[in-house]
Amino acid sequence: MVGSAEGVERPRSVSIKIPNVRIFCRKGFLMSALSPSASPASASSPAARRVLVSGASIAGPALAYWLDRHGFEVTVVEKAPTVRGGGYAIDIRGVAREVADRMGIMPALRAAHVDSRRLSFVDAAGEPIGSVRPEQVTGGAAGLDLEVRRGDLATALTDLLEGRVEFLFNDSIATLDDDGDAVHVEFDSGTLRTFDLVIGADGLHSNTRRLVFGPEEPFHRYLGHVFAGFTLPNEFGLVREGAIWNEPGRGAALYAHEPDEDLHGFLVFRNEEVPFTAFRNPGAQRALVRERFPERSWHLPRMVEGMEKADDLFFDIVSQIHLYTWSHGRVALAGDAAHATSFLSGQGSSVALVGAYVLAGELARHSDHEVAFAEYERIVRPFAERNQALATGGGTVVVPGTREELDARNAMLRAAAAGGAPEDGGATHGVHSAIDLPRYE
Repeated sequence: MVGSAEGVERPRSVSIKIPNVRIFCRKGFLMSALSPSASPASASSPAARRVLVSGASIAGPALAYWLDRHGFEVTVVEKAPTVRGGGYAIDIRGVAREVADRMGIMPALRAAHVDSRRLSFVDAAGEPIGSVRPEQVTGGAAGLDLEVRRGDLATALTDLLEGRVEFLFNDSIATLDDDGDAVHVEFDSGTLRTFDLVIGADGLHSNTRRLVFGPEEPFHRYLGHVFAGFTLPNEFGLVREGAIWNEPGRGAALYAHEPDEDLHGFLVFRNEEVPFTAFRNPGAQRALVRERFPERSWHLPRMVEGMEKADDLFFDIVSQIHLYTWSHGRVALAGDAAHATSFLSGQGSSVALVGAYVLAGELARHSDHEVAFAEYERIVRPFAERNQALATGGGTVVVPGTREELDARNAMLRAAAAGGAPEDGGATHGVHSAIDLPRYE
């Protein structure tokens, strides 16, 4: 987490303007952006309004793109020192493909497509159960949906913003004061700025949401699982495929891209209580995961060893966000900050892209931000909630909770591997496209 020790002066963000070039830097971090001469794409958009977007992962850059295209003046603040690359693979499915196409990033996403070709499942002893195509489990559309690294999607989005949007890296919102006419923001750096609107697109544990709506606990729905994600050397002979081991309430997964690249490991387990004591203690996190995976079968020993050595361990709980409203005054939420679906749904990035598109479009359509926020929520909430509901089914496939669920899952996999079971592309794929995408231009 970016911050400064007590008693040490925080470095201040600065914005230096010279003809046709804007440079935004802080403590040695630099981003240069040539200011384009072209006018915004939406000629009928309202007079430029200043919007602060918090977060530069998926929802934030997507929202910034559409806001800029509609004529808004956009600033993006991100606590990391730069846009984060790499990361595990995420899916762009259903109607989110249409949003990506309207943004013009489909060629970049196709070039980055991981193209996983097989998911193999093994039992507790490491013996094969069956192998299926990923879409037979995820409900995706073969040949249409895209699988890309999270960082590749983030890069494709932020590349669209070069020269158009102000970025403040290595900074975060410290306080928000919405006086009804504007939002006065103090950043962690000490910088003071005023914006017409603020959008929190800063993830599951959103700082913006905490500042406006209060602590996370009332909106947080724990789905009963804890997971650890990390990278480790590909010593398993896997190429563009995944392999999953299960016991009731536990799962271990390896996902590989190219043979010469590190692969991603995931260890997931059922935990009745949220392990609060482990959240800020990496040693406790590793100890808890090691305790839950003592087996010597399959690749578990090497995975646990890789988890112990990993310098990129990501430890969290499987959870969702359920808010009674996504906005308050001049502040609104987008992406996981508003409606986290959990990774078990496989739909977080897709729903974030769709929500960002609609939020920006409604703000362009309505001069009254309260009307725009209400319309955004009316259109997107049913879609987000249907995708959140996928997490239960996803958990049954990826981490069956009981012996009966595991046996039923394995029977389904054996039938699917033998070609005797229908793919899951029907109802699930329908959820991926369960929204009528408006046209704003």
